[in-house]
Amino acid sequence: MSLYEILGTLETGFIFALVALGAYLTFKIIDFPDLTVEGSFPLGAAVAATLIVVFEWNPILATLAATVVGFFAGYLTAYLNVQFKILHILAGILVAIGLYSINLRIMAGPNKPLLGVDTVFTYLEGFGVAGYIINPIFLGILVLIIKLVMDKLLSTGWGISMRAAGANPAMAEANSVNVGQMKLWGVGIANGLTALAGALFAQVFGAADAYMGIGVIIVGLASVIVGMSILPSTTIFLATLACIAGAILYRLAVAVSLNADFIGLQASDVQLVTAVLVAIALIAQQSGSSFFGKGKKGKKSD
Repeated sequence: MSLYEILGTLETGFIFALVALGAYLTFKIIDFPDLTVEGSFPLGAAVAATLIVVFEWNPILATLAATVVGFFAGYLTAYLNVQFKILHILAGILVAIGLYSINLRIMAGPNKPLLGVDTVFTYLEGFGVAGYIINPIFLGILVLIIKLVMDKLLSTGWGISMRAAGANPAMAEANSVNVGQMKLWGVGIANGLTALAGALFAQVFGAADAYMGIGVIIVGLASVIVGMSILPSTTIFLATLACIAGAILYRLAVAVSLNADFIGLQASDVQLVTAVLVAIALIAQQSGSSFFGKGKKGKKSD
């Protein structure tokens, strides 16, 4: 792989690290299997692209708006579960399906090109550094900031209540924790992060597409599983770090696999590579092994 390809992989890896942090929040913290991300990822891209291209919004404001809209998409999923007792997986599927049609309406079509318009990455051109170098640096700093904010949030009394709601809902309710409210906020924040990732992804690659959310949930879960297999986590700080590392390593593994000519894989085999990587990571977890040595099992985050 060339330096250009490695930096491009890092760029994509940092974007999907946001999805991984959201997946960690829903699957590990509040124990809420959420499939909304299949719709909220392209939702973020659609909202940001439309606001930038059609309404000529400032790209930073458009990206923030996309994040907020993604939050409410996740909030709706949790609301269906909490208020109407719809199974969490089914609620996520329902919202994701609905978002597909909504995304088509937002973009007035299946896609929205971002060619010839300013994006958040346009502002980085003033540093006089090539985009393929400065973009990964910017995204890395952004992901680090969000990770630290998330660590701090989960360490507050509110965050501890959210963790308690996921670990033991009955005990949490007995201690006056509003479990339903924790689900609403947790799923909302997770989808806000996913929509942010979608908005950034569209601006990096120059277009938003209604189909770009396919497989996003697998990418997020793969990042979490791979990261925590390699870096067993005993604290929230290490757990979120593992998610970021997992997203980067996952993208690197996919890139290396698809660039290994002797294997004979093609770009269309990316889902197969993902399935194999996740299977290997799960087997490693079950056997209690890690890449740093055998006998190390990941402990639950404090």
